[in-house]
Amino acid sequence: MKTIAHLSDLHFGSHDPVLAEALAAGLREHVPDLVVISGDLTQRARRSQFEAARDFFRQLPTPLLAVPGNHDVPLYDVARRFLQPLDRYRHYICPDLQPFFCDTEIAVLGLNTARSVTLSNGRISYRQAAALRSRFADVPADRFRILVSHHPLMPPPDSPDLPVVGRAAMAVEAAAEAGIQVVLAGHHHHAFTADLAGHHLAMSRSMLIVEAGTAISLRRRGEPNSYNLLTIAPGRVDCVVQLGRGDRFAPAATVSYTLVNGHWRREA
Repeated sequence: MKTIAHLSDLHFGSHDPVLAEALAAGLREHVPDLVVISGDLTQRARRSQFEAARDFFRQLPTPLLAVPGNHDVPLYDVARRFLQPLDRYRHYICPDLQPFFCDTEIAVLGLNTARSVTLSNGRISYRQAAALRSRFADVPADRFRILVSHHPLMPPPDSPDLPVVGRAAMAVEAAAEAGIQVVLAGHHHHAFTADLAGHHLAMSRSMLIVEAGTAISLRRRGEPNSYNLLTIAPGRVDCVVQLGRGDRFAPAATVSYTLVNGHWRREA
């Protein structure tokens, strides 16, 4: 059994510093086996914002796996946006835009969906889809397989018109072939869990989507600040949304799924 803290959309530069301290303290208390950050570490990809994100990450338990989001690509510095879009991310956070973590129980791959030519929505490339398939080809069959991206593969069920990542259908097919069981994402600042097969009806297998709200950003979009604390076990996922309440995070109701005949079923 493994615990994963899933954070997203921190937006350093437009964040609540009190809540950031509470988040770091809470994670040190929980001591998850892995911390995952699914993009938008900064508000405008400025050096000071990446430095703040880096310093924050140094306070967290390790290991840590992160991917960039569209806000981590400069918006107003046009030259840097197209010539060196993620050089600051690589310098301050991680040089690897396709990070991978694997131990005796879980295998986790991160994919960068941020692009210079899209202001908000991201994209999966053909090369990334191939890398997704090949990266898991040699992973032992008993490992629980997780994919991490900033841009989601499906919209929130109550907001079906929100955009998803470009080439989502191709990404879903590649993820299914790679045996992915859970996809972690963010971007919409909306926490929810759902079976992707209910959205992509042509899917050949069940795949659980877990999207995180914004952990500490002031840009809440009508949602509370939150992050996800997941417990992963063979054939079971428990997800507790940790809600920001002033100067602390507190657990909301637990959502649990069990794998029955190859399909994720939400427990009553």
